[in-house]
Amino acid sequence: MIKENISLVKKRIAIVCAKNNRRAELITIVAVTKGRTAEQIQSVLESGIADIGENRVQETLLKYADLTAKTYNSTPIKWHMVGHLQTNKVKPAVEMFDLIHSVDSLSLAKAIDRCSAQLNKIQDILLQVNTSAEATKSGFSTQEIIKVIPEISGLKNINLKGLMTIAPVVADPREARPYFRFLRELRDKINALRITHYTLHILSMGMSDDFEVAIEEGSNMLRLGRSIFND
Repeated sequence: MIKENISLVKKRIAIVCAKNNRRAELITIVAVTKGRTAEQIQSVLESGIADIGENRVQETLLKYADLTAKTYNSTPIKWHMVGHLQTNKVKPAVEMFDLIHSVDSLSLAKAIDRCSAQLNKIQDILLQVNTSAEATKSGFSTQEIIKVIPEISGLKNINLKGLMTIAPVVADPREARPYFRFLRELRDKINALRITHYTLHILSMGMSDDFEVAIEEGSNMLRLGRSIFND
């Protein structure tokens, strides 16, 4: 069932990309495997998705060693931290994850930079933006992110790759469009103002209920769980 679901997801991505003059092969699918078994994750990997997203450091520790030792379709696994990251979990997170999506404060960015330096690693990160200004969501406010990016992008052991957001839960996926559009426009503004000394490319936005709208608004990294595992 997982392989069939992934095939269907890829077809839906191809359709929306064709309609919007985008290349489907440039859209990264991150399979969010919170609560999933090793066998389920292996089915994902065997279906050609090598990007695995986890919400919790502790749960990842149980899967990481066994799965990282393997390759599928000659492609090594790329691990993504997509959930809220506590400062006291930074060290194991830096040890395991290739990309941390959920950097939501300057203090967290600095902690990641310190641990990365200790491990002689340059850690790829995204900054989480609370585009909906919901009190229940983590992330930089739209007002503060422009102010903190120069300092974060200057940290020596961090590589800022782009931005991430979580759209609010809505009845119609099209209602999420303004939040996705805002993140794309924010990314473009940062690049145009040359706030960093490099270009931000990644827009991590879109989940199982709204990923087609997210693609229409410029997403190039999707975080999908239920659409893959048929919940």
